[in-house]
Amino acid sequence: MTDQLPDSIRSRFPLLDRVVYANSCSQGVLSEDVRAAYQRYLTDWDEKGSPWELWVELNEGARSRFARLLNAATDEIAVTTSLSAGVSSLLSGFRHPEGRNKIVISDFEFPTIGQIVHAQEPRGAKVEHVPAGPDVTIPLDRLADSIDDETALVAITYVCYRNGSKTDIRSVIDLAHEAGAYVLLDAFQAVGAIPIDVKELGVDFVAGGVLKYLLGSAGLGFLYCKADLLPHITPTQTGWFADENIFAMDIHDYSPSPTATKFESGTPSVPSIYAGVAGMDLMDEIGVTETEAHVRGLTDLLIYELGNIGATVVTPFDPSRRGPLIAVASTDENAMVQALADDGIITSSRDGNVRLSWHCYNSTEDVAAVVAGLKQHSELLAR
Repeated sequence: MTDQLPDSIRSRFPLLDRVVYANSCSQGVLSEDVRAAYQRYLTDWDEKGSPWELWVELNEGARSRFARLLNAATDEIAVTTSLSAGVSSLLSGFRHPEGRNKIVISDFEFPTIGQIVHAQEPRGAKVEHVPAGPDVTIPLDRLADSIDDETALVAITYVCYRNGSKTDIRSVIDLAHEAGAYVLLDAFQAVGAIPIDVKELGVDFVAGGVLKYLLGSAGLGFLYCKADLLPHITPTQTGWFADENIFAMDIHDYSPSPTATKFESGTPSVPSIYAGVAGMDLMDEIGVTETEAHVRGLTDLLIYELGNIGATVVTPFDPSRRGPLIAVASTDENAMVQALADDGIITSSRDGNVRLSWHCYNSTEDVAAVVAGLKQHSELLAR
């Protein structure tokens, strides 16, 4: 593989002049574009005082960007402050069909999904967990055993935040729909690094944010809801930006928007919208498809080189079953992360593993540096 892609864009990410960055699964690197967007926010605030018409327009611009990213209609997109806010609003209005009160989730879900789902138990929900198989994936046969005619919703992550395992989403959606259940996809560890087409997938709900591979900052996310499901969901977790007319200022009535805007809440995080749109514009320029291909090459190289130093890769070797994140087993993952940081290599840890995640700006030199760093601290590798 070549470094043509990162060579063309690395200059826009000043941090990369000082460190080797392998932690986009936690936070994308700050670009000059996003820094400039924050400055535009401050300038607009300073020069215009309180330009709420402009800020509402920018919120709508974020909605359009999310819609284009997912191949969705703008009316199917809620602009949220986080994945948690969007999913909480969705489930607050989700009414279980007659005889269906079960929510199926995998054991690979991020804590916020599990917590929100279990928070529905006082409302009559029954939560069933599907454990991972020995190959560090969620086997379809185990999901099939759990999804039945009592299942209302299947909540599944696209890429596991702990080990980088990638779910066969299309097959999960088919299983759920055959049983009459809906699917909620957590795409946070995928969006921006893996192309997502909601129409092609036929998925019912998708949630994510700009913090990682969309190169934005904390405070901006999205919730997609398929259009024909919108009339049947009325959130009870709400706020004035969810109203059909946010400037009506009516305290005597709850009239949620007929669009996915109904899943929004209070005043949006305006600075994060500036930053998030700038990040998405940058990823649109770079290309998600191009990024996916580049990252696949880096992960192939990384796995090969990790084998040469005797490291244990927890992530599935099959390229179709892994995302942009590779997990390496460690005897003390926190000590390893700190040792690498002392060497100028930024990583993170989860579940006994060191997480190494690549993005459009990473290069083959980064892979070599990470492997050399792990080898230098090989006493912290689990064999």
